[in-house]
Amino acid sequence: MSIAADLLRGHTDTIILARLMDSDNYGYEINKSILQRTGGDYELKEATLYTAFRRLEQAGCISSYWGDEQTGARRRYYSITTAGRDTYNSLISEWKVAKKMIDSLIETEDKQ
Repeated sequence: MSIAADLLRGHTDTIILARLMDSDNYGYEINKSILQRTGGDYELKEATLYTAFRRLEQAGCISSYWGDEQTGARRRYYSITTAGRDTYNSLISEWKVAKKMIDSLIETEDKQ
């Protein structure tokens, strides 16, 4: 759904950090979680996902490490840092303010 994608595009970092708040994970599983949570309506493009991982890692919000899978390809896992948790909380606060502002701007007087 392109409308949802346009609205969500600016929140990629927040979405990724949210997926890492509970536990470490790797790219494919993070994207699969996003797809499941949106009922199949939204999925990050692989290039977008890994660009965001690099950006977040350079900013100190996440760290990465190689898994020790016994079978199959090795996976690069991502972990949220203390700075990442702080960034996540800040981004969520900003989102709540923006959401409230947008809601007030698009609400009509005649609430049908």
